[in-house]
Amino acid sequence: MPPLPPTSVPGVAHLPASETSPGTAQMLPPLHSLVAWPPAELDGWLRRTQERLNVRAFGLPHLNLRAPFRTPLGSRDLVSAFRHLLADTPPFEIKILGWKQLPNALMLECERAPELLALHRRALGAVPSSQAPHDGDSYMPHLTLALGILPWAEAHLWEEVRRLTPPLTHFTVTALSLTREMRGEVQELHTFPLGEGGGL
Repeated sequence: MPPLPPTSVPGVAHLPASETSPGTAQMLPPLHSLVAWPPAELDGWLRRTQERLNVRAFGLPHLNLRAPFRTPLGSRDLVSAFRHLLADTPPFEIKILGWKQLPNALMLECERAPELLALHRRALGAVPSSQAPHDGDSYMPHLTLALGILPWAEAHLWEEVRRLTPPLTHFTVTALSLTREMRGEVQELHTFPLGEGGGL
């Protein structure tokens, strides 16, 4: 399920693949994430809402268990480390709390349930890696609807979004995916079914 790269749309700033210059980015390891994909009903609703409002997020709708990080490990060792981490992790519930507005962004905030926070903390220590400012104590699970919103469009989009009701109030996560960002696209490296020994 390869997500599409972000695009420039009216009222939304172009989202770069990384915060570094192209020359620097080529020397750095790729960005990886550990994500949960929403069920088809919610995924489709979010994508249709994005199309209707003419907004974008980065890639397909997803919930980060870890914000994008860099690691010196290669793909094989990275998959092995997360397979070990997730080997005994059972499926878990995600509860959607409602809309949240941040500067330049709109998202569906999700509950910081104890089992989700514990998994997040374990994922942070799974491999040697960088850590984003919004991981750890600042971790806020969410599904992003729009990123890069320009200031003049924020109030209008918020008024549109706050009246919308998602089709689901909760969903069960039965698998997690390790992803890698390459040239502005998010590639799925490996999927780990939960409750089945962490995947094959």
